[in-house]
Amino acid sequence: MVALEANKTDPSLSTYYGRGNPVFGRVVTAMVTPFKPNNPKEVDYTVAEQLAVHLAKNGSDALVIGGTTGESPTLTWSEQYELFKVVKQAVGSSVKVIAGAGSNSTDEAIEATIRADKMGLDGTLQVVPYYNKPPQEGLYQHFKAVAECAPDLPVMLYNIPGRTGINMSAEMTARLAKIPNIIATKEASGDIDQFVEIRRLTDPEFAMYSGDDAIALPLCSVGATGVVSVASHIVGNEIHKMIELFFEGHVSEALDIHLKHAGLFRDLFCMANPIPTKAALRLLGWNVGPPRLPLTDATDECTEIITNHLKSLSLL
Repeated sequence: MVALEANKTDPSLSTYYGRGNPVFGRVVTAMVTPFKPNNPKEVDYTVAEQLAVHLAKNGSDALVIGGTTGESPTLTWSEQYELFKVVKQAVGSSVKVIAGAGSNSTDEAIEATIRADKMGLDGTLQVVPYYNKPPQEGLYQHFKAVAECAPDLPVMLYNIPGRTGINMSAEMTARLAKIPNIIATKEASGDIDQFVEIRRLTDPEFAMYSGDDAIALPLCSVGATGVVSVASHIVGNEIHKMIELFFEGHVSEALDIHLKHAGLFRDLFCMANPIPTKAALRLLGWNVGPPRLPLTDATDECTEIITNHLKSLSLL
Protein backbone atom coordinates (compact mmCIF):
# COMPACT_ATOMS: atom_id res chain seq x y z
CA MET A 1 0.00 0.00 0.00
CA VAL A 2 1.53 3.30 -1.08
CA ALA A 3 1.53 6.16 1.42
CA LEU A 4 -0.70 9.01 0.38
CA GLU A 5 0.79 12.29 -0.71
CA ALA A 6 -0.70 15.76 -0.43
CA ASN A 7 -2.42 17.14 -3.51
CA LYS A 8 0.36 18.60 -5.65
CA THR A 9 -2.03 20.93 -7.45
CA ASP A 10 -2.90 22.91 -4.34
CA PRO A 11 0.15 24.60 -2.79
CA SER A 12 -1.71 25.51 0.38
CA LEU A 13 -2.56 21.87 1.08
CA SER A 14 0.78 20.42 0.06
CA THR A 15 2.89 22.90 1.99
CA TYR A 16 0.78 23.52 5.07
CA TYR A 17 -1.81 20.83 5.67
CA GLY A 18 0.46 18.23 4.08
CA ARG A 19 3.33 18.85 6.51
CA GLY A 20 5.19 15.79 7.65
CA ASN A 21 6.96 13.17 5.60
CA PRO A 22 4.57 10.21 5.64
CA VAL A 23 7.21 7.47 5.91
CA PHE A 24 4.66 5.44 7.86
CA GLY A 25 1.73 6.62 5.75
CA ARG A 26 -1.41 8.39 6.90
CA VAL A 27 -3.21 5.61 8.81
CA VAL A 28 -1.20 3.55 11.28
CA THR A 29 -3.22 0.85 13.03
CA ALA A 30 -2.28 -0.01 16.61
CA MET A 31 -3.10 -3.71 16.25
CA VAL A 32 -4.67 -5.82 18.98
CA THR A 33 -2.92 -8.99 20.08
CA PRO A 34 -5.13 -12.05 19.55
CA PHE A 35 -5.23 -14.60 22.35
CA LYS A 36 -6.69 -18.09 22.32
CA PRO A 37 -10.44 -17.72 23.02
CA ASN A 38 -10.38 -20.04 26.03
CA ASN A 39 -6.84 -19.28 27.14
CA PRO A 40 -5.70 -15.64 27.07
CA LYS A 41 -2.35 -16.80 28.45
CA GLU A 42 -1.55 -18.05 24.94
CA VAL A 43 -1.04 -15.73 21.94
CA ASP A 44 -2.80 -16.88 18.75
CA TYR A 45 -0.13 -16.12 16.17
CA THR A 46 -2.19 -17.55 13.31
CA VAL A 47 -5.02 -15.09 13.93
CA ALA A 48 -2.44 -12.32 14.32
CA GLU A 49 -1.13 -13.07 10.84
CA GLN A 50 -4.65 -13.15 9.37
CA LEU A 51 -5.69 -9.93 11.07
CA ALA A 52 -2.52 -8.14 9.95
CA VAL A 53 -3.15 -9.11 6.34
CA HIS A 54 -6.78 -7.98 6.63
CA LEU A 55 -5.75 -4.60 8.04
CA ALA A 56 -3.14 -4.17 5.31
CA LYS A 57 -5.88 -4.65 2.72
CA ASN A 58 -8.36 -2.35 4.46
CA GLY A 59 -6.96 1.10 4.98
CA SER A 60 -3.80 0.65 7.03
CA ASP A 61 -0.49 2.03 5.76
CA ALA A 62 1.40 0.69 8.78
CA LEU A 63 0.83 -1.52 11.81
CA VAL A 64 2.09 -1.03 15.35
CA ILE A 65 2.69 -4.43 16.94
CA GLY A 66 2.96 -4.72 20.70
CA GLY A 67 1.75 -1.24 21.55
CA THR A 68 -0.81 -0.22 24.16
CA THR A 69 -3.68 -1.60 22.07
CA GLY A 70 -1.64 -4.78 21.69
CA GLU A 71 -1.61 -5.18 25.49
CA SER A 72 2.16 -4.78 25.74
CA PRO A 73 2.12 -4.49 29.56
CA THR A 74 1.11 -8.15 29.81
CA LEU A 75 3.07 -9.54 26.87
CA THR A 76 6.45 -11.12 27.46
CA TRP A 77 9.31 -9.93 25.27
CA SER A 78 9.53 -13.40 23.70
CA GLU A 79 5.86 -13.11 22.72
CA GLN A 80 6.43 -9.66 21.28
CA TYR A 81 9.44 -10.78 19.25
CA GLU A 82 7.45 -13.67 17.84
CA LEU A 83 4.62 -11.28 16.94
CA PHE A 84 7.09 -8.95 15.20
CA LYS A 85 8.39 -11.88 13.16
CA VAL A 86 5.11 -13.48 12.12
CA VAL A 87 3.39 -10.20 11.24
CA LYS A 88 6.33 -8.99 9.15
CA GLN A 89 6.41 -12.31 7.32
CA ALA A 90 2.66 -12.18 6.74
CA VAL A 91 2.43 -8.65 5.29
CA GLY A 92 5.86 -8.38 3.67
CA SER A 93 6.38 -4.94 2.20
CA SER A 94 2.68 -4.21 1.66
CA VAL A 95 2.60 -2.09 4.82
CA LYS A 96 5.17 -0.84 7.31
CA VAL A 97 5.55 -2.86 10.50
CA ILE A 98 6.44 -0.82 13.58
CA ALA A 99 7.66 -2.60 16.70
CA GLY A 100 6.33 -1.51 20.06
CA ALA A 101 9.82 -1.56 21.55
CA GLY A 102 9.41 1.03 24.29
CA SER A 103 10.07 0.49 27.98
CA ASN A 104 10.57 2.43 31.18
CA SER A 105 14.00 0.79 31.32
CA THR A 106 16.39 2.35 28.82
CA ASP A 107 18.51 -0.81 28.57
CA GLU A 108 15.40 -2.89 27.89
CA ALA A 109 14.20 -0.49 25.18
CA ILE A 110 17.65 -0.59 23.57
CA GLU A 111 17.68 -4.38 23.54
CA ALA A 112 14.19 -4.55 22.00
CA THR A 113 15.09 -1.92 19.40
CA ILE A 114 18.23 -3.78 18.34
CA ARG A 115 16.19 -6.97 18.02
CA ALA A 116 13.55 -5.21 15.90
CA ASP A 117 16.26 -3.78 13.66
CA LYS A 118 17.86 -7.19 13.12
CA MET A 119 14.44 -8.66 12.30
CA GLY A 120 13.99 -6.20 9.46
CA LEU A 121 11.11 -4.20 10.87
CA ASP A 122 10.37 -0.75 9.48
CA GLY A 123 10.51 1.29 12.67
CA THR A 124 9.87 1.34 16.39
CA LEU A 125 7.33 3.07 18.60
CA GLN A 126 8.99 4.44 21.74
CA VAL A 127 6.69 5.39 24.60
CA VAL A 128 7.59 7.96 27.23
CA PRO A 129 8.99 5.93 30.17
CA TYR A 130 6.15 5.18 32.55
CA TYR A 131 5.82 4.94 36.33
CA ASN A 132 9.37 6.10 37.22
CA LYS A 133 8.53 9.68 36.10
CA PRO A 134 11.90 10.88 34.73
CA PRO A 135 12.66 14.60 34.34
CA GLN A 136 12.61 16.10 30.85
CA GLU A 137 16.38 15.71 30.52
CA GLY A 138 15.97 12.05 31.41
CA LEU A 139 13.53 11.71 28.53
CA TYR A 140 16.07 13.22 26.16
CA GLN A 141 18.87 10.92 27.26
CA HIS A 142 16.55 7.88 27.13
CA PHE A 143 15.28 8.48 23.60
CA LYS A 144 18.70 9.56 22.34
CA ALA A 145 20.26 6.32 23.57
CA VAL A 146 17.48 4.25 21.99
CA ALA A 147 17.70 6.07 18.65
CA GLU A 148 21.48 5.79 18.49
CA CYS A 149 21.52 2.04 19.14
CA ALA A 150 19.99 1.46 15.68
CA PRO A 151 20.70 4.66 13.74
CA ASP A 152 19.13 3.47 10.48
CA LEU A 153 15.83 2.41 12.07
CA PRO A 154 13.11 5.11 12.11
CA VAL A 155 11.66 6.01 15.50
CA MET A 156 8.18 7.28 16.35
CA LEU A 157 7.94 8.89 19.79
CA TYR A 158 4.80 8.26 21.83
CA ASN A 159 3.54 10.77 24.37
CA ILE A 160 0.53 9.58 26.39
CA PRO A 161 0.59 11.18 29.83
CA GLY A 162 -2.70 9.60 30.86
CA ARG A 163 -0.95 6.22 30.93
CA THR A 164 2.66 7.13 31.70
CA GLY A 165 2.13 9.69 34.46
CA ILE A 166 4.35 12.29 32.77
CA ASN A 167 3.96 14.66 29.83
CA MET A 168 6.79 15.18 27.38
CA SER A 169 6.91 18.91 26.66
CA ALA A 170 6.62 20.38 23.19
CA GLU A 171 10.14 21.77 23.54
CA MET A 172 11.53 18.32 24.38
CA THR A 173 9.76 16.71 21.43
CA ALA A 174 11.22 19.39 19.15
CA ARG A 175 14.70 18.81 20.59
CA LEU A 176 14.41 15.07 20.01
CA ALA A 177 13.16 15.66 16.47
CA LYS A 178 16.64 16.90 15.59
CA ILE A 179 18.04 13.38 16.02
CA PRO A 180 18.15 12.05 12.44
CA ASN A 181 16.21 8.81 12.84
CA ILE A 182 13.54 10.22 15.19
CA ILE A 183 11.17 11.05 12.36
CA ALA A 184 7.71 11.10 13.95
CA THR A 185 5.64 11.42 17.09
CA LYS A 186 2.34 9.98 18.22
CA GLU A 187 0.94 12.78 20.35
CA ALA A 188 -1.80 11.46 22.62
CA SER A 189 -1.82 14.16 25.27
CA GLY A 190 -5.18 15.44 24.04
CA ASP A 191 -3.75 18.96 24.30
CA ILE A 192 -4.26 20.72 20.98
CA ASP A 193 -2.19 23.71 22.10
CA GLN A 194 0.74 21.41 22.76
CA PHE A 195 0.25 19.71 19.40
CA VAL A 196 0.35 23.08 17.64
CA GLU A 197 3.46 24.12 19.56
CA ILE A 198 5.28 20.94 18.51
CA ARG A 199 4.27 21.62 14.92
CA ARG A 200 5.53 25.19 15.19
CA LEU A 201 8.88 24.14 16.63
CA THR A 202 9.68 21.22 14.33
CA ASP A 203 10.86 20.87 10.77
CA PRO A 204 8.03 20.40 8.24
CA GLU A 205 9.38 16.91 7.47
CA PHE A 206 8.85 15.73 11.05
CA ALA A 207 5.68 13.61 11.00
CA MET A 208 3.03 14.22 13.64
CA TYR A 209 0.28 11.68 14.28
CA SER A 210 -2.88 12.09 16.27
CA GLY A 211 -3.04 9.45 18.99
CA ASP A 212 -6.82 9.66 19.05
CA ASP A 213 -9.27 8.89 16.23
CA ALA A 214 -11.76 11.40 17.65
CA ILE A 215 -9.50 14.39 16.94
CA ALA A 216 -7.55 13.09 13.96
CA LEU A 217 -9.38 15.23 11.41
CA PRO A 218 -9.21 18.45 13.46
CA LEU A 219 -5.49 17.91 14.03
CA CYS A 220 -4.89 17.52 10.31
CA SER A 221 -5.89 21.18 10.01
CA VAL A 222 -3.01 22.19 12.29
CA GLY A 223 -0.30 20.06 10.75
CA ALA A 224 -0.95 16.41 11.58
CA THR A 225 0.41 13.85 9.14
CA GLY A 226 -2.22 11.25 9.99
CA VAL A 227 -3.47 9.08 12.84
CA VAL A 228 -2.36 6.11 14.89
CA SER A 229 -5.77 4.52 14.94
CA VAL A 230 -7.78 2.00 16.91
CA ALA A 231 -11.03 2.40 14.99
CA SER A 232 -9.21 1.37 11.79
CA HIS A 233 -9.71 -2.23 12.95
CA ILE A 234 -13.39 -1.67 12.15
CA VAL A 235 -13.62 1.13 9.56
CA GLY A 236 -10.08 1.38 8.22
CA ASN A 237 -11.02 2.15 4.65
CA GLU A 238 -13.32 4.95 5.80
CA ILE A 239 -10.63 6.53 7.98
CA HIS A 240 -8.12 6.31 5.15
CA LYS A 241 -10.63 7.90 2.78
CA MET A 242 -11.39 10.65 5.30
CA ILE A 243 -7.75 11.68 5.59
CA GLU A 244 -7.14 11.32 1.86
CA LEU A 245 -10.11 13.58 1.12
CA PHE A 246 -8.80 16.16 3.57
CA PHE A 247 -5.38 16.28 1.97
CA GLU A 248 -6.99 16.54 -1.46
CA GLY A 249 -8.84 19.62 -0.25
CA HIS A 250 -12.29 18.00 0.03
CA VAL A 251 -12.78 19.08 3.62
CA SER A 252 -16.59 18.88 3.67
CA GLU A 253 -16.56 15.29 2.45
CA ALA A 254 -13.89 14.42 5.02
CA LEU A 255 -16.03 15.98 7.73
CA ASP A 256 -19.02 13.90 6.66
CA ILE A 257 -17.02 10.72 7.29
CA HIS A 258 -15.76 12.02 10.62
CA LEU A 259 -19.29 12.83 11.78
CA LYS A 260 -20.57 9.47 10.59
CA HIS A 261 -18.07 7.63 12.79
CA ALA A 262 -17.69 10.09 15.68
CA GLY A 263 -19.84 7.93 17.96
CA LEU A 264 -17.76 4.84 17.18
CA PHE A 265 -14.52 6.76 17.80
CA ARG A 266 -15.88 7.72 21.22
CA ASP A 267 -17.42 4.43 22.25
CA LEU A 268 -14.44 2.26 21.38
CA PHE A 269 -13.18 3.79 24.62
CA CYS A 270 -16.33 3.12 26.69
CA MET A 271 -14.01 0.81 28.64
CA ALA A 272 -10.22 0.72 28.74
CA ASN A 273 -8.61 0.15 25.34
CA PRO A 274 -8.55 -2.48 23.82
CA ILE A 275 -11.52 -4.07 25.62
CA PRO A 276 -14.22 -2.59 23.32
CA THR A 277 -12.17 -3.12 20.16
CA LYS A 278 -11.66 -6.79 20.94
CA ALA A 279 -15.40 -7.09 21.60
CA ALA A 280 -16.14 -5.47 18.24
CA LEU A 281 -13.74 -7.76 16.41
CA ARG A 282 -15.29 -10.84 17.99
CA LEU A 283 -18.74 -9.65 16.93
CA LEU A 284 -17.37 -9.36 13.40
CA GLY A 285 -16.11 -12.95 13.50
CA TRP A 286 -12.49 -12.46 14.50
CA ASN A 287 -11.42 -14.93 17.19
CA VAL A 288 -9.12 -12.49 18.96
CA GLY A 289 -10.05 -13.78 22.40
CA PRO A 290 -10.53 -11.72 25.56
CA PRO A 291 -7.97 -9.34 27.04
CA ARG A 292 -5.46 -10.54 29.62
CA LEU A 293 -5.84 -9.71 33.26
CA PRO A 294 -5.87 -7.22 34.81
CA LEU A 295 -8.06 -6.13 31.87
CA THR A 296 -11.44 -7.81 31.94
CA ASP A 297 -13.80 -8.55 29.09
CA ALA A 298 -16.44 -6.13 27.87
CA THR A 299 -19.51 -5.73 30.05
CA ASP A 300 -22.96 -6.41 28.64
CA GLU A 301 -23.55 -2.64 28.49
CA CYS A 302 -20.33 -2.02 26.55
CA THR A 303 -21.06 -4.92 24.19
CA GLU A 304 -24.55 -3.56 23.51
CA ILE A 305 -23.12 -0.11 22.69
CA ILE A 306 -20.61 -1.59 20.25
CA THR A 307 -23.21 -3.93 18.73
CA ASN A 308 -25.53 -1.00 18.02
CA HIS A 309 -22.73 0.90 16.29
CA LEU A 310 -21.88 -2.08 14.10
CA LYS A 311 -25.52 -2.53 13.18
CA SER A 312 -25.92 1.15 12.36
CA LEU A 313 -22.98 0.83 9.97
CA SER A 314 -24.51 -2.32 8.43
CA LEU A 315 -21.52 -4.36 9.58
CA LEU A 316 -23.78 -6.79 11.47
